[in-house]
Amino acid sequence: MRRSALLLAITLVAVASCDRKIEPFDPAEQPREPDLSKIFPEGADQVEPLEPGLPPAPGESRGTAPMPSEVATDEGGGGAQGEAISGTIELAPALADAAPSGAFLFVIARRGGGGPPLAVKRVADPHFPFAFTLGPDDRMIQSMPFQGPITVSARLDSDGDAISRSPGDLMGAAAGGPVSPGTSDIHIVLDTVM
Repeated sequence: MRRSALLLAITLVAVASCDRKIEPFDPAEQPREPDLSKIFPEGADQVEPLEPGLPPAPGESRGTAPMPSEVATDEGGGGAQGEAISGTIELAPALADAAPSGAFLFVIARRGGGGPPLAVKRVADPHFPFAFTLGPDDRMIQSMPFQGPITVSARLDSDGDAISRSPGDLMGAAAGGPVSPGTSDIHIVLDTVM
């Protein structure tokens, strides 16, 4: 009895403290248009909405910014988007005997000098010198544009796990620094022991 009285009192307090006006349902009532100016910036209502699930036709503009794949110009790095980079990777002669057998070669491209990899290629049991090509199909995130400047490095990894770095793994970076998409003469020497 005490418990039900307490529940009833809590319910009455909750209902009394509610400041919403609950009006009876009126089937003839027409819904009002919401005031979108409080949510969207000025001019946002002039953008033609896309049909659900359908992207705009190539070359068609619907008032939105182009997707990265539609941009033909490059941003501060040179090279057209989508062009692969290529070159060769070799072992430093002094480290030829230090290369772990059955190792995996990771060829890694990053935009600028840091951040997550733009593209990665994993090669099992490579033979040196190794010719590589790295392009848009090797991107880690497909929506990221394959644009420069691109820093290229390589690692000969003993356990095949891209995240772990084991003692004895060999590393090297592209000579000459960052490159642009379309560069085909990249030279990497694996000359550093971890």
